[in-house]
Amino acid sequence: MTTPRSASDAWRPGLVTGTPRRQFLRSGVAGSALFSGVVRQLLAEEAGEAADPLAVRSPHFPAKAKRIIFLFMTGGVSHVDTFDPKPALTRDHGKEIQADHPEIKDRPGYERIFLKRPQWEFSPHGACGMEVSTLFPHVAECVDDITLIRSMHTSHSNHYNATLGMHTGSFAFSRPSIGSWMSYGLGSQNANLPSFVVIAPQQTYAGTQVYASDFLPGAHQGTLVVPGDMPVANVTPRIPAERQTSELAALEVLNRRHLAERDGDPLLQTRLRSFETAFGMQMAVPEAFDLSGEDAGTLDLYGLQPGQNTGFGWQCLVARRLAERGVRFVELIDTGSSGNWDAHGDMLTHEPLAKNVDQPIAGLLRDLKRRGMLDDTLVVWTTEFGRTPFNNTADALGREHHPWAFSSWLAGAGVKQGYVHGATDEHGLRAVEQPVHVHDLHATILHLMGFDHERLTYRHAGRDYRLTDVHGTVVREVLA
Repeated sequence: MTTPRSASDAWRPGLVTGTPRRQFLRSGVAGSALFSGVVRQLLAEEAGEAADPLAVRSPHFPAKAKRIIFLFMTGGVSHVDTFDPKPALTRDHGKEIQADHPEIKDRPGYERIFLKRPQWEFSPHGACGMEVSTLFPHVAECVDDITLIRSMHTSHSNHYNATLGMHTGSFAFSRPSIGSWMSYGLGSQNANLPSFVVIAPQQTYAGTQVYASDFLPGAHQGTLVVPGDMPVANVTPRIPAERQTSELAALEVLNRRHLAERDGDPLLQTRLRSFETAFGMQMAVPEAFDLSGEDAGTLDLYGLQPGQNTGFGWQCLVARRLAERGVRFVELIDTGSSGNWDAHGDMLTHEPLAKNVDQPIAGLLRDLKRRGMLDDTLVVWTTEFGRTPFNNTADALGREHHPWAFSSWLAGAGVKQGYVHGATDEHGLRAVEQPVHVHDLHATILHLMGFDHERLTYRHAGRDYRLTDVHGTVVREVLA
């Protein structure tokens, strides 16, 4: 019998009995819950276990933000009706302007175009005097915490492409989502919850590609949560915890052996990591999504009723709960029952859509602030593009897709408060002062999370890829 090398080694069966480690791993003893931790350690040594893709990692430099809550208004919010006041557009309503751009000229029905005035009034708010329309009265009360970018522009006028671009930096091909890049760069702070969560009643344009990891390890893919009675499917165990733990420990032995025989295949490693996360989620998810402990004042802040488990207010409150439990990136997609912001037929559809999200968003900002979380949480509000300040007739009720100009805003960690960046021309057609492309927005978000966007890369198919591709400049004017 081999003499233990130290007291701490005495419990290691291979050392005490002389049983070969591989033989022990194949034995039935390895399946017990008692030895599951031992098995994991021995397997790591035996098989040369690959690094955990969700292990906590440090960014390139000290970060202002520790986490992101990304609010995506799908369909194309009209900037000239919400956050970009244009008195000249009201003054010149019905005036014909020249359709001199190919993107207009070549579109059927747009041989002639006419300016269309905003349908809601703007007024200044907060100590900063930022102008916001009556569509967002609650958010307007929070403008002193917001940096508003009025000079956004993008590279495509189709929903699919613009949505893909806003999420992945690629307007034509599937690439990793911004949330996946954050997960890849920082890892997970909570082994029992995903590092990247997407909460949406329905899929948006481009479908699952907006939260896919693509060529990044699969552990960084977003986990979809659908509001309702069972936001995460199949999370309730069907057998007692002790038996399940024992079975999973035995299964892990076989899985790790399988992995070792295949040179640590990253896809297999990802699958094993997903099993571990799923096991932890059985306990963590029900607690994170249980709002019964939230007081009446908090529910009222988000416009929620006791027991409610749907609506954008529910999405926002759950986002706060996930953020305080270590989830790095939470995206809320507004795809509610009242449709989306694609107001071709009638701009009045913006009214119920804004009412649905306005109070919850303001409630989220206020809740984060009072808990001290806004100091290290970055909140991003955006859409895929704006809407035309014109249409093909003077009396048209709706607006069309408009990639040349739209508005986005940031709040919280590392950004200026009560600040307006950039401007469009007098009619809101184009970003003319300090224009910010989607790539620039991505570079700025990465910077706030502690990353040089040119250095956060992943080698794939012989090339180093990044979220901003070969573009992007940090918008330093918005930084606090």
